[in-house]
Amino acid sequence: MSAGNPAPPPGVRHAVSRTRNAAILLAAVALLALAGCSGKDKEQADNPGGAIIRTTQDPNGLRGATLDRPYAMPAVSLTDTNGNEFNLVTSTKKPVTLVFFGYTNCPDVCPTVMADVASALTKLDQPTRDQIQMLFITTDPARDTGPVIRKYLDRFDPSFVGLTGSLPQIKNVAQAVGVPVEGMKKLPSGGYEVGHGAQVLGFGKSDKANVLWLSNAAIGDLAHDFGKLVEDNQ
Repeated sequence: MSAGNPAPPPGVRHAVSRTRNAAILLAAVALLALAGCSGKDKEQADNPGGAIIRTTQDPNGLRGATLDRPYAMPAVSLTDTNGNEFNLVTSTKKPVTLVFFGYTNCPDVCPTVMADVASALTKLDQPTRDQIQMLFITTDPARDTGPVIRKYLDRFDPSFVGLTGSLPQIKNVAQAVGVPVEGMKKLPSGGYEVGHGAQVLGFGKSDKANVLWLSNAAIGDLAHDFGKLVEDNQ
């Protein structure tokens, strides 16, 4: 876990509001986005996610929420959809790595975020797009096998990398980058949902995330920032 980024307590859902081309938040300690994939988000004022978000417009021109205390990518190995080991540091070869935690049975938030990221990437020229890697880390490894994740991601972009592992391992990785992951919540239907942070994290070649985007980020803002990250990480 990165120093200076306290772990969020379990079972907490919180949201952050962001304004474009202006101050990100009115307070130095921001609220983070958390979605349970049920569409019922709450707000909490004490920011258990621990991210310190810049309160003024980012001088580098990023439109997402920029972090004054970057998250470091943990050097943890997970398993990709082909059953191969994938280390989050040594296997991420491209200058920019995007990371999202979610699961294939998520009814609303996850498919929306994945579709928005895929759409934003299509707005970039191919040389820029080729320098970005998108990682989808499941929060529901019991149901999300490699083939299930692969089929799901292919709906959005075949280049997206799907990763799984044990649930404790995944929770530790998520905690290290400030993404809360809740336990299973049973549904009346007999199934369950998994609450998880809905933010997309943007890592540069230093393996640190200086920016995150919430689930309601505009596609144009995502495209702008993805291109800017590539430019800044040459």
